[in-house]
Amino acid sequence: MDSDETQHLLPNGDTAWVLSTAAASENLGNLLRLYRSGNAEPLIFGDAGRPEAVIIPFEVWQALVETSTDAEGFDASYSVARHRLKNPGGPSVPLEDVAAELGWDLDDDTDDSEFRKPT
Repeated sequence: MDSDETQHLLPNGDTAWVLSTAAASENLGNLLRLYRSGNAEPLIFGDAGRPEAVIIPFEVWQALVETSTDAEGFDASYSVARHRLKNPGGPSVPLEDVAAELGWDLDDDTDDSEFRKPT
């Protein structure tokens, strides 16, 4: 029986941990609790140890959408995405490299105050 989690070597030498699709499905409730507690680590999952999808907190997704669809960045983002979709057999690209290519700063703080529950 395969492990639920597999190391995947990225082109830049970093390692991503890939959770099996079945294990990711079983742990969605736990992941949501982690996100609510402020732990915003992405969940990378796929089959056969190959990363195929990532689950991120909604506010992170929203910030990415806002950045990628602004008037100046949309055409570039669309072009990059279209190129990647036409060439799916290419090597895995680290998130940091994609962000740099799209002009995103992953270190920018995101104002998520409207999404937080009042204390």
